[in-house]
Parts: sequence; structure tokens; C-alpha cells
Amino acid sequence: MLKKICLLIFTLTFLFNCTSDDDLIAACDQGINVSSSSVTDNSAILSWDSESTTALYTLEYGITGFSLGSGTLISTSDTSIDLISLNPNTIYDMYLQTICSVSNISMYTNVYSFTTNSPAVVPEFKTTLSELNLFVGNIENLEPTPQSFKYTLNSTLFSDYAYKLRFIVLPDGEKMTYNGDGLPLFPNNSLIAKTFYYNNNETDLSLGKHIIETRILIKIDGLWQTGDYKWNAAQTEAFLNPDSSIVPVTWIDADGETNSINYQIPSDNQCFTCHRSDDVKRPIGPRLRTLNFNVDGVNQLQSLIDSELLDGLTNPSEVTVLPKWDDTNYSLEERARAYFDINCAHCHTDGGYCETQSILRLDYENSLTDSNIQNRKNSIILRVSSDFQPGLTMPWIGTTILHDEGVALILEYLDTLE
Repeated sequence: MLKKICLLIFTLTFLFNCTSDDDLIAACDQGINVSSSSVTDNSAILSWDSESTTALYTLEYGITGFSLGSGTLISTSDTSIDLISLNPNTIYDMYLQTICSVSNISMYTNVYSFTTNSPAVVPEFKTTLSELNLFVGNIENLEPTPQSFKYTLNSTLFSDYAYKLRFIVLPDGEKMTYNGDGLPLFPNNSLIAKTFYYNNNETDLSLGKHIIETRILIKIDGLWQTGDYKWNAAQTEAFLNPDSSIVPVTWIDADGETNSINYQIPSDNQCFTCHRSDDVKRPIGPRLRTLNFNVDGVNQLQSLIDSELLDGLTNPSEVTVLPKWDDTNYSLEERARAYFDINCAHCHTDGGYCETQSILRLDYENSLTDSNIQNRKNSIILRVSSDFQPGLTMPWIGTTILHDEGVALILEYLDTLE
């Protein structure tokens, strides 16, 4: 009986409210095919398709994760809109609602997300490091711009146990060109950055870093130019400074022991001592043979090729490999010669700073005879293993303490030479 009464009430309600099909109102359709275009670091164009030619639209947007009702609202009669004054390198969410009439409004669409670009890198020596747009977010987080290629070296130069963050930024759409196992050919306005820092506590990395300096190389009108940015004590900015300075550094190592040094930032003139070839400035580190190894399971040269950042090379196997000096899978001689190469050969080479001051030619490719290591064995022992003495101890600049592991390797190798 109750079911019959309910059915009767429903039937009467339908008859009185839906007297004819002409009175039915079609539901207001949502916008479809939402897309973004012309995205920059601070703007974007959002577009969508609509079944209606007379509808109005309400768009609400904000940084990803915002709740509806807390974002920025925009009303428009067009099916596209320009968003401006956005934050760079930021994910935004957007919801769209179609208004067919005051009483006929669609549901909001599902969220549509887009990401603004990072600001373009500025290949110029500005007063502050942040003006170069090399890092995204808070600069002290040392997160390189997505426009960069982050790299490391198989054998690294000793710099008083400092860590180094290295990356290359090429002009948009341009590539390096393969030029043998050494340095590739870089296009103008290429930028190479290297940031030196210490972890405050190696047993607890959450305690942050002490960032010291960021060295910059920029290729301008065919020639490399250098600049050094010294970080402030607050770790919020670095400032272009051509002068040498001392920065006291204290850190706790992996064994829990406290270490202290007076880290020396070189002057721009001192940088030229090492970064030179026949009196012309040049990079040292990113030779292809020092990059030719796997990082996170992928060969770095292959990554450059796949990212269309390196032209003229199709297979990393065409490039030799500079051994990793602390990898005991290599022979003692290979390891020691690699250490000499990365730490010493930039000066002890033809065209280097020590070309006329020393007969040592410490490039890895030189034979033992051509290197003159054996002839200068006693001098090498004296200058790498004595208590640190500026002007005597090698390397001449760039360090203030002895590299215990490196010295042990060199002495072990020299002991095999008669």
C-alpha cells in the first residue's frame, strides 16, 4: 500500500512539473579539451572547447593543491585567457565552470595542471649570483635550473675536501660539438658553474651546508671569462668578488670528528693561473674523457647525446676514459697518472702556467718517458709530501692542506720507479 501511494505522488509531481518536452532545459556542459600554450616563466595562455557560443566562464586557479574557493577567480566570455604575474618554475592548478544562465551552471571541471618555465639563465657577470637565474627556489638549496646539465668527473681535483656542484648551461637550442677526448667546442654564451661547499655534519646531512663560493665561466665573443661569487654568512646570496679571501670553515666528518680549515677563495688572477692555455682562459674539468662514465646507471656522454646537447658523437665508446684515481680496479700506475692529470696537468702541460718552469708534462696521454715523472721523482716527493708550505707545496694554489689519500697514492707509485 505504501509503495502505491509513493508511486502516485511521484506521477502527479511529474505531470504538474513536466507538462511538455519543450519545457526541459539542457544541462550546461563543462568546457572540454583544456590546454596551455605560450607558457613562460611568469605567464601562460589557457584554452578550452565549449558546446555553447553564448556561455560565460569562471576560471579559478592557484598554486597546486589549493582548495576551490581559495584561488584566484577570473570571469570571461572567451574560450581562452592570458594568465600573468605567475611565479616561475611553479605548478599551477586550474578549474573551469561554464555559466549558461543564472540558473544553469555546470559543475567545475577536473583539475588541469601546468608548470611555468624557469627564468632564462643570464650569461653575464651580474653583481649577485641570483641575478643569473642559475638556481630555482631558494638559492641556498642549490637546485640547478632545469636548463642546466649537471655533471661530475670520474677523477676530481682536490680542493681541501670541499664538495662541488657542477653544471653547464647552453644557449637555448644550441649544442656543444665533439672535438676529440678533451674539451668539446662550446657555443657563445655557454656557462659553466661550480659551487664549493661543506656539509656541516657528515653524520646528519639535515644540518645543512656551508656554501663558500660559486665559480663561473662564460664564453663571450669566442673567449672564456671567469668570475667568482662569494656567499654571504646567511647563505642567502653570493656576490661577485674578484679578490682573494679567507673563509674559516668547521665541519664534522663521517667519523664524528671536528675539522677546521681556513678555506682560501682565489682571486680572479689566481684562477687564470690554472685556467689558461697559451695565455687564453679555458675550462679544465668537463673534458669528455672525464665525463665518460655512468652516473645513476646512465653514461653522462650518452645523456648529453640523448638530450641533444652534444653534436658529432654517436657512441660514448669512441671516447677514452680517464681512470678514477681511487678505484682499485685500475692499476696503481693508471690511478696515479689520473691523479697527476686532474690535479697537476692543467699547469704542467704545453701552454700551461708551468710550461717554461718545469719539464714535467703530466697529461694522462703522455708516456712515462715524455711525462718526465721519473726524472723529477725526488722533486715531486719533496713538493707533495712535505708539511704544507705555500709557494713550495704542490699544487701551488687551490689548497691549504695536504691531500692525505692523494699523497699516499703518489708516493706508492713513485716508489715503484727506479
